Amino acid sequence: MTAVMTEAELEKDFEHTLSRDQRIEPRDWLPEAYRKTMVRQIAQHAHSEIIGMQPEGKWITMAPSLRRKAILLAKVQDEAGHGLYLYSAAETLGADRADLTDKLISGRQKYSSIFNYPTPTFADVGVIGWLVDGAAICNQVPLCRSSYGPYARGMIRICKEESFHQRQGFELLMTMMRGTQAQRDMVQDAVNRWWWPSLMMFGPPDDDSPNTAQSMAWKIKRHTNDELRQRYVDMSVPQAEALGVTFPDPELKWNAERESYDFGPIDWSELKRVISGDGPCNAERIANRRKAQEDGAWVREAATAHAKKKEA
Repeated sequence: MTAVMTEAELEKDFEHTLSRDQRIEPRDWLPEAYRKTMVRQIAQHAHSEIIGMQPEGKWITMAPSLRRKAILLAKVQDEAGHGLYLYSAAETLGADRADLTDKLISGRQKYSSIFNYPTPTFADVGVIGWLVDGAAICNQVPLCRSSYGPYARGMIRICKEESFHQRQGFELLMTMMRGTQAQRDMVQDAVNRWWWPSLMMFGPPDDDSPNTAQSMAWKIKRHTNDELRQRYVDMSVPQAEALGVTFPDPELKWNAERESYDFGPIDWSELKRVISGDGPCNAERIANRRKAQEDGAWVREAATAHAKKKEA
């Protein structure tokens, strides 16, 4: 007979798997704290993809050409797909998709603070592609090596598509920068509004991040918030120079000794305010998500009834 492993032995086997840099899979034993952490992170990521469709989605019908409409429509569709991949990954941990949505709508789960800012001009669409998706890529590429298998594998396709989205955004902005002075001013204004919120996407500073240390120990994350933020700044400055725009930070300058860019202090009070629900578009985003959930109830009910009928 096969001996039943004790919880201490299972914990040791779990730690041994992580130490060998191998993946944790859905059928493997895992600590409850690890499961809860993964559900929280994956759910927040999934919610961000779904909520993130809203700021750009409103521009699909207002985009200046059929080509731009088609590009934006394809991007929003990709984001919906990303949300579905991630909800599916959360389900492998025993989470229920409907329950996760209820927690989002009721405020018990969060999504990225970046999606609580308005998009008043079409230049915002390009800046979201360049800066916001650029920050997402910087943050998410290391997650392709995350210790939880379904999440890591899902991130591979998501990162490939996010890279394409970033190139689309940069191409749109480059086109506008070659246009009229009004268009160039529009791009610079959007950059001014999105730069600091983009830096906040990586989360609070390391000394004020309650989850980073444990996530690093479990190899869910491979880099700290501040490491990723610095990498993002170093990557973005040359791109801004190529584009012909500047970032709204008078303290941004090259540090030859560190071989990285120094940048000014971030207003962490704004991040806390937005995360707590007091951002420019928090109420609007959640209201739209709630309405979509309510309007789609009959479709879910019909699909469930059809599945039961087919099974019978």
